[in-house]
Amino acid sequence: MNVHILNEKNSILNEFLKEIRDENIQKNQFLFQKNLERIGNIMAYEISKQLEYQKEEIKTPLANCNVNVIKQQPVLATILRAGLPLHIGLNQFFDKSQSGFISAYRKNSSPTEFEIIVQYKAAPSLENEILILSDPMLASGNSMFASYEALLKHGTPKQTHVAAIIGSKEGLDYVIKQFPKNTHFWIAALDEQLNEKSYIVPGLGDAGDLAYGSKL
Repeated sequence: MNVHILNEKNSILNEFLKEIRDENIQKNQFLFQKNLERIGNIMAYEISKQLEYQKEEIKTPLANCNVNVIKQQPVLATILRAGLPLHIGLNQFFDKSQSGFISAYRKNSSPTEFEIIVQYKAAPSLENEILILSDPMLASGNSMFASYEALLKHGTPKQTHVAAIIGSKEGLDYVIKQFPKNTHFWIAALDEQLNEKSYIVPGLGDAGDLAYGSKL
């Protein structure tokens, strides 16, 4: 199992993490979306280091030269609606990729108990593909794994990358046990705990509401 916690090394990523967590800066909905995109850019760059490359010859105005390019473009899948800005950021770098979308939400049976309902999915074939599954928040891990299981109806990826901006240790431990052993987990920042409602603490709140407005 491969776990990558990106803020363990200082970079410009810390500025974007600060802004999406700060309750005053969060009031700027456009900036919140933009920062999720920027973090998606950074995650795409980091994930790209783990992909296979092949040599390709190109012709410049002066001469031919060889460059190493990605051998197989990944398929990008995200969980609606909060995942859209992160997906956009990933897609800006993996701009030759196909995309998939999953609608998954918590259905509460009590204030502290819930099940994950997957209502909608649209994706290309994933058979022998490289899958990048993204969602800004990895709380309990149930939504991420339920979405992955739903996507398997489109085929079995040869490699899976899970990308989340804020994760909990509990959620990370859960998905490590559930996903295939060769999965890469990319977490921008890992928080200590979940509260009684399975929200990440300190976290940032509801990423979907912050990006697109509160829902009924």
